Amino acid sequence: MARPITMITGQWGDMKAEDLFAFMSKIGYEGAELACGGDHFDVRRALNEPDYCEKKHAQLKKYNMSCWAISNHCLGQAVLDKIDERHKAVVPDYVWGDGDPDGVAQRAIEEMKNTALAARKFGVNIVTGFTGSSIWPLLYSFPPISWKEIDAGFELLNERWTPILDVFQENGVKFALEVHPTEIAFDLYTAERALEALNNHPAFGFNFDPSHLIWQGVDPAKFIRRFPDRIFHVHMKDAAVQLDGMSGILASHLNFGDSRRGWDFRSLGHGSVNFEEIIRALNDIDYQGPLSVEWEDSGMDREFGAKEAYEFVKKINFSPSKIAFDGQFDTSVKA
Repeated sequence: MARPITMITGQWGDMKAEDLFAFMSKIGYEGAELACGGDHFDVRRALNEPDYCEKKHAQLKKYNMSCWAISNHCLGQAVLDKIDERHKAVVPDYVWGDGDPDGVAQRAIEEMKNTALAARKFGVNIVTGFTGSSIWPLLYSFPPISWKEIDAGFELLNERWTPILDVFQENGVKFALEVHPTEIAFDLYTAERALEALNNHPAFGFNFDPSHLIWQGVDPAKFIRRFPDRIFHVHMKDAAVQLDGMSGILASHLNFGDSRRGWDFRSLGHGSVNFEEIIRALNDIDYQGPLSVEWEDSGMDREFGAKEAYEFVKKINFSPSKIAFDGQFDTSVKA
């Protein structure tokens, strides 16, 4: 059976859930990866209102859609980051509070634990998101850093995220980190180190998204094959590498959508990602979960892009062969 095609709702946060579900269903999407925030999915309401989850499922069912995962990226970011004014814009007021960094981090930790409880109550077993990183600003080691600072960053990952992941495990839910710049794991080797730092916690794995790997020069298919039992969820998103000798991969402090950037996100099929190899790698590891479109393309109308992206995934969402192409020569097969 083909994997379900869904779309994450975070980039559509300006639309009410009812209108967004109607739009997605008309295109053909089979489900939504519900972003925590607004009226798409509310963690506190899910835990405190007896009929909230039932009503949300009914709202999805009205449009013949389901949900396999919820997303709480921004709250996870605040768990490990060095908190500053930027975070005020991405976390709820009740998490920001007075803005004291330690308080924000602790409230974010509790909210991520609550997200696991809400996911269980809602009946999904995957939460996608970010971890944040206290050491991302140390990516380029000049002025020279003590490597003990890097070690301390992964120790902090263990300290803050293990209690969260324990709650996930107790509730039969898994956390899928989107490997991504500004996270503790942003490529293959840092993903390995994050797993080691967390003692290979069974509730911790990855939300695979090739768009964050391709522009770094990381082979997305190799990432899948390196972590076959840790690919908990998949985002379908493209990125175009367009180095012209003037801007590098650090993007020159140019915002997304600026044609001078060395790379940028693209709607599916319009970038540098080889999605056929990704599907083949997912088939190799027997990934049966959803393929969730994350639509981000500053140069394309998003409604056009959402429709085109669905058709792109539908076309490439092939299953592996059940027989070798030369199986007809097997003498044990009788006519």
